[in-house]
Amino acid sequence: MSAVGAEGPRIRPASDLLRFGIPLALVLVVAVFSVLAPGFLTLGNITGVLVNNVALTAIVAIAMTLTVASGGTDLSVGTAVDLGSLAFVSAVSSGQPVALACLYGVGAGIGTGLFNAVLIARLSITPFLATLGTLFIGHSLQQLTTDGGNPVYVPAGSIPPALAFIGHGTILGVPVSLLLVAVLALGAWLLLEKSSFGRTVLAVGTQEEVARYSGLPVRRILAIVYILSGAIAAVTGILLSSNVNAYVPYSGNAYLLNAIGAAFIGTSLSRNRRASIAGTILGVLLFGFVSNGLLLIGWNFYWQQVGAGVLIFLALLLAFAGRREN
Repeated sequence: MSAVGAEGPRIRPASDLLRFGIPLALVLVVAVFSVLAPGFLTLGNITGVLVNNVALTAIVAIAMTLTVASGGTDLSVGTAVDLGSLAFVSAVSSGQPVALACLYGVGAGIGTGLFNAVLIARLSITPFLATLGTLFIGHSLQQLTTDGGNPVYVPAGSIPPALAFIGHGTILGVPVSLLLVAVLALGAWLLLEKSSFGRTVLAVGTQEEVARYSGLPVRRILAIVYILSGAIAAVTGILLSSNVNAYVPYSGNAYLLNAIGAAFIGTSLSRNRRASIAGTILGVLLFGFVSNGLLLIGWNFYWQQVGAGVLIFLALLLAFAGRREN
């Protein structure tokens, strides 16, 4: 009889419990704030959280998840948001059709991702340093093109109906922003979990050198991942601009830390601690509900950031605890 047969299957209850830590934490947060803040569970508040707190962060976090799955990270997702917003608003302000302006916005995100791809895949610069450099370059580029970082507004008297629809419209009663989150999340999930490309991305993210020696086109895979990351993040810039009818300089960086936190929190859902779209969305929801709950009970913005930081630390503790258990 084999050792496995004699001893039975190895049981790792603590590791399995850690995998459900984030869903349980989300349920706990909702339960606690529903008691502490009576208006927390109202339809209006939940809808507001999903549209205003969750949707935009979720799209940036989806982009971040792709790079985390490949074994890297993208500190320039905020830059892609900003440049996408700037290109979109500039096109709309100059009288271009909104559909074409959307292409300009996504194109700016693709350009950001392509620049990262050259640095990472061609020049072999580590993703952290490459995307950090892109963040600073993008910051300077915004200053140069907006006279030192001034907002760019769509003229109040010429706001196209399509722009208002993107920012505030609904389809079958569902806000456009939430539909975009659903489409992008589903597409990214199918890409990572159900496609051969997704399997190669996860292989590179798990053991890049082994993937390279196995003949996988690692450089090409990384290039595609960072281009996709930039393109997806730019969608947030388009939505943000449609909400406020303007480009607001450096606003994209406000989503960076939560996107990183959500992507790494999401790794706790997987037994082998790999990135997952479902886990990322749970992480975004956790951040969104905690921030909203703290606001409703009277905590100011700075304490809300403390709450987000504590969540990130807890996620890291869960991840390390899970690795020790395995």
